[in-house]
Amino acid sequence: MDKILIVDDDDAMRGLMKMRLSDTYETIDTGNPVQALGLALQHKPRAILLDLMMPDCSGFELCQSFHNLSYTTRIPIFVVTGESAAKYRDYMSNLGAADFFEKPIDFVKLKSRLAAELQIRPSERRKHVRVRMKLILKLKGADESKRSFEQLTTTENVSAGGFLCTLALALSPDSSFDVLLSGASHDRYVGRARVVRREAPDTPWQRYAFQFVERTPEWILQD
Repeated sequence: MDKILIVDDDDAMRGLMKMRLSDTYETIDTGNPVQALGLALQHKPRAILLDLMMPDCSGFELCQSFHNLSYTTRIPIFVVTGESAAKYRDYMSNLGAADFFEKPIDFVKLKSRLAAELQIRPSERRKHVRVRMKLILKLKGADESKRSFEQLTTTENVSAGGFLCTLALALSPDSSFDVLLSGASHDRYVGRARVVRREAPDTPWQRYAFQFVERTPEWILQD
């Protein structure tokens, strides 16, 4: 059974999350954000549920610490908070959060997102080291409605095997697209990539994880 770490200073909320998730996951919890990092290193959870507003160490700081440490950087972090998603979603995504859930929690949706995230095998998470590097990319293909598009986007999270980016498009899971590096003088074809994860599917701007199915030597990082 996969382990989930719950970090929330509200005892009642931690109890509710443990009760609702215990049929699917082994839960470890703490109300002390200072202890959270040690628990993550000790138990190596598959995902972390993190409250934002806590004493001593805010969820913002903790999320960044999880994301920056090599031992925890690949653990998906799901922010669970009473704050507005619209207010903090983009900021938390930049700190490494995989998704954002407002209280009261929609547990059906939370379980669905956890299941989708954890379907990505651990070996796939470890295969390539991600680097913060800003690139302008052009994607070509067809969206979920089969309409052809050619879209510029930026990414600041890349690896030899893929990249993350945000698009105002609905793309089907496992669909693949031509990827070009966009430059001042011309675009360079760097390969074809498929959608392996879609975050925040109910928002106009959706964050996608792409994995190359074929890649040319033009891509900025190589194995």
